[in-house]
Amino acid sequence: MSIGEITALLRGGILEVLFLAAPLLLSALLVGLIVAIFQATTSIQEQTLTFVPKIIAILLVLGFLGGWMFTSLGDYTVQLFKMIPRMAR
Repeated sequence: MSIGEITALLRGGILEVLFLAAPLLLSALLVGLIVAIFQATTSIQEQTLTFVPKIIAILLVLGFLGGWMFTSLGDYTVQLFKMIPRMAR
């Protein structure tokens, strides 16, 4: 296996992680921003106020996109397992 193939394999893994984590992180970021604006306008400075809405948002995103995420991860894993005989040479 050449350095180029290893680099492509690592790049594919990093991109897969980014694609799978991005919806969860973006939803948590958006909810955190909305709660922060709410806290700033109402002068409520409770640190734990952002925790529950973020968890709910992440669970909702997992509920909607979980099938796609697991399918994508499964396809990537199958692709890696198919590459094992070629890597062993």
